[in-house]
Amino acid sequence: MGPGLLFSFVIGYFVILLVVAWYTSRNSNNDSFFIGNRNSNWMLVAFGMIGTTLSGVTFVSVPGTVGNFVPGSTTYKAFSYFQVVLGYLVGYFVIAYVLIPLYYKRNLTSIYNYLQQRFGKFSYKTGALFFIISRTVGATARLYLVINVLQLFILDRMGVPFIVTALVILLMILLYTFEGGVKTIVYTDTLQTSFMLIGLVVCVIYILNNMGLSFGAAMESLSAKGYTRIFDLDINSKSFFLKDFIGGAFIAIAMTGLDQEMMQKNISVKTLKGSQKNIITFSTVIVIVNFLFLLLGGLLYLFMISKGHGYQEKQFLVDGKNMIGDDLFPTVALSYLPQAVSIIFIIALISALFPSADGALTALTSSFCIDMLGLKRREDWDEKKKKRIRMTVHLTLAVIFLICILIFKWINEKSIIGIILDLAGYTYGPLLGLFSFGILTKRKLKDGIAVTIICLIAPVLCYFISKYSGNWFGGYKIGIELLLINGILTFLGLMLVSKKSSGEMV
Repeated sequence: MGPGLLFSFVIGYFVILLVVAWYTSRNSNNDSFFIGNRNSNWMLVAFGMIGTTLSGVTFVSVPGTVGNFVPGSTTYKAFSYFQVVLGYLVGYFVIAYVLIPLYYKRNLTSIYNYLQQRFGKFSYKTGALFFIISRTVGATARLYLVINVLQLFILDRMGVPFIVTALVILLMILLYTFEGGVKTIVYTDTLQTSFMLIGLVVCVIYILNNMGLSFGAAMESLSAKGYTRIFDLDINSKSFFLKDFIGGAFIAIAMTGLDQEMMQKNISVKTLKGSQKNIITFSTVIVIVNFLFLLLGGLLYLFMISKGHGYQEKQFLVDGKNMIGDDLFPTVALSYLPQAVSIIFIIALISALFPSADGALTALTSSFCIDMLGLKRREDWDEKKKKRIRMTVHLTLAVIFLICILIFKWINEKSIIGIILDLAGYTYGPLLGLFSFGILTKRKLKDGIAVTIICLIAPVLCYFISKYSGNWFGGYKIGIELLLINGILTFLGLMLVSKKSSGEMV
């Protein structure tokens, strides 16, 4: 299929987003941008959050991991990522019944205001700073993944440089988030999630039909190839079941419950009960959808094996290139499937692209304006000045996004999902420690620069623990439980600069 035809669908899709943005951003103000005037429909928020959580990483990277190998072994990773997904489910229940009630009780616009109310200014600013770092790195990694696919399969053939592609995509995102913010994103995310899930289902059904397999027969074929293994029971493995399960629970708590982008949409729902319904509904669907992506990954490998491609020295070779990882799904969809399915794939792919960036850009703008600049508290600034500052921050962050995307292009990693989970362990750990200390103890924190130093030291210690864990602990390798270790180190550090308090635990 010609790149020009595929690119025309990208443009057409963007025009639809602009129309939705224009309609939803009419009569919008700063409250519309930050929290959607606290009038969002919980069902729309729940459905839209699926797209934000999955993003291009799940859409492209998760299927490719199925046929990859566990480091140091000849065993496929198969469905082992589902261990993490099961942990997510536990984490989402903690969010629904511990964190969400806390945010509503305190009527928060930025969830990091909790840290100010509980501890003070330094803790508040430190928490917001770690969110800004975490979400910037995570969102740009996700954005890079999808932009790179569009570049390799469409825009390279049109002679468009990568930097131009990245710049144009970011300009598109700016155009439809500039005015409406959360109020617009609740609707655009719903639209984008719909297209993403349609793309997933269509690809699964087509491959099953093409190979003449029912669901049961497909699972038998996948099992025979060793692709359906879920549980890793090797305690020294980086993906040992308990590590992935517990790590997944804390990743969900940190990357959703302590993340302004995700919670910004939740607290835009009118009532606490509605927000809780949103989280529970969303968490159930996420488990099902992730399983479908893993199923799709196994089917992609079966499909390509049926076409005469296969493994050689731990590489899955297609036309002499290793397709294990992020390149597998795009290669199959755009080179081996019918034109109609390829078009659906492209629409689904860009639907996976935008939710991972538009919400992040909006949430980062909100956090910087509210948490760092104190925009909501500045009574000496009128609404017009606040809006001008907010737009300036929004534009500046888009430039930072572009720089980060170019850095990821320079790194040129084959599997982005591993990078994102590793980085989350380092950047969200201090947030986990801060919030846990506030919720689980009654101690009064001596707020000051020491809090920031503790939150910086903990990730550094985690780096050395992770690097040398095999030597120090008899071959034991740190996996995604690094986040929990980071949180515990932060928690213990905060204990050292705190004192007993007779006040109520909050």
